[in-house]
Formats: sequence, C-alpha cells, structure tokens
Amino acid sequence: MPDLKVEQPKSLVAIVEERLRDAIVDAEMRLGETLSEEALSEALGVSRTPVREALARLQLQGLVTIVPKKGTFVFAPTEEDVSELCVFRYMLETQALRECMSKAREAALAAMKGALLAMETAQANGSRRDYARADTVFHEVFFQHCGNRYLGNAYRGVSGRVAALRTHLSVPLEGEQERSMAEHHQMVEAFAAGRLADLDSILHRHIMRAWHAYADVLRTGAVRG
Repeated sequence: MPDLKVEQPKSLVAIVEERLRDAIVDAEMRLGETLSEEALSEALGVSRTPVREALARLQLQGLVTIVPKKGTFVFAPTEEDVSELCVFRYMLETQALRECMSKAREAALAAMKGALLAMETAQANGSRRDYARADTVFHEVFFQHCGNRYLGNAYRGVSGRVAALRTHLSVPLEGEQERSMAEHHQMVEAFAAGRLADLDSILHRHIMRAWHAYADVLRTGAVRG
C-alpha cells in the first residue's frame, strides 16, 4: 500500500519555538538575556499566546528559564552546569559511537564526512556560525545512526544547550576552530579504521577541552551575544 501520510503544516507555536531556539543557539540573544513576551510578539508579528507557549517549550529544553513574578531569561549556565553537561555529553556520545560502529558503520561514516565537508567549507568562507552549525550536525550523526531511540532522546534533551554553548562560548575564541577541525578529522579517521579506543580518547579530549574553554569564558565574563 502506498504511503498516504499527509504532511501537516507546522503550528504557529512550533514556528515561533524554532525561531527563538535558533536565535538562542546562534547567539542572536545573550546568555542570561531577559526575554519580554510583549517585545518578542511584536518582533515576530504574532500574539503573545504562541510566544508564551513557545517559551514554555524552550524551558523544557533548558534554553530559557522562567522565574515566576520575575520574568523569562535565556539560560545562563554556571561552571558546574557546564562541567556536568560535558561529562553527560561524553558518556552519551561514546556509547552512541559504539552503537554506530556495530550497526551502521558505513552510513554513519558517510554522514560524518558530509558534516566535516560542511565544516571545512564554513571555515574557508570565514563563517564561524556556519561552522558551529555544521559542528552540531557532525555530533548529531552519532545519534541518528546509533539505532537506539533512548540514546537519541537523551541527547535531544541537552542538544540545544550543547549547540548554544558551542556558539556562545567557543566560536569567539581565537584558534578554537582550528583545534576543533583537527580533532574532528582525527575522529573520522579513527572511526573509519575501527579504532574505538582512540576514538574515545579523541572525543574525551575534544569535549573536556571545550569544557575548560567554556569555563574560562564564563569566569572572565567574556560571553558575546
């Protein structure tokens, strides 16, 4: 029987949620910035109701914080938050890579190479934000091909914060992109050769180095919007 599924258009709330999520992840909004429902509804050309619902959804993703009687804010991580997130991310990504290796090695490798090419193109064009987006896609590959929906769901629960931290805290750092690119090449080479121990080591170094970079930026207050 043919696939008769009808594509449903996105709801207004989903569109607003996606736009606000992109604005946070792409550093159009500062970490900790106050978000006014009225100002956002005016800027987006919608009523306050879909804005309010979208912000509630983003709170569940950890991208905004809603404080009763005080307001809504873009999430503002502490050094401890970032440390715990990086450890959790490492645990998820290493396991996802092991699953990819055993279940969908060729497909995962092809997707990783595609994301790496996009990173190289962004680097050549001098677009740091495009590089960060392609970097996010690279790591999402692990969960798209791991064949375990629970791993994927766990990662999706933190992926917005991981992507936002990448853009807000590492993109502005001098030399960070070059170090990141070298490590991604090493990951692809280790995965292609089936060297899981080396892959774990590279990924650990990659994520923990990012943690220290994030912590330095947070400590000095040099976060850019």
